[in-house]
Amino acid sequence: MDNQPNPVQQNVPPPVNAHQSGQKNILMAVLSYLGPLVIVSYLVAKDDTFVKFHIRQGAVLFAIEVIISVLFPRMFMMVFFPLMFVLPIVNIALLVLSIVGIVNAVQGKEKELPLVGHLAVHVPL
Repeated sequence: MDNQPNPVQQNVPPPVNAHQSGQKNILMAVLSYLGPLVIVSYLVAKDDTFVKFHIRQGAVLFAIEVIISVLFPRMFMMVFFPLMFVLPIVNIALLVLSIVGIVNAVQGKEKELPLVGHLAVHVPL
């Protein structure tokens, strides 16, 4: 037997540590659901399709949070004072949706969030 290396084996690149790159992607996907940190995920990992899926959903949740916190309290105070008690329920629902998104990201799933997930396809990236 000759001890010369196989030419096919010489051109094989070294294996990438999948655990480290996967952890980075999961971290960026989780950050997508933490309000304004969706911007960090977008800047760091916008080319990763897994992270991009979660960035879109996190952006929808963040936009809803901003709209509710800026627009609705003033409008409810003036016009719909009895409906003011709905805002805490909506905020809790957004928190629950964020937690569901984080759990999906940690499990490596690209699962659409209930109620708002269908809006994510309209977020341009």
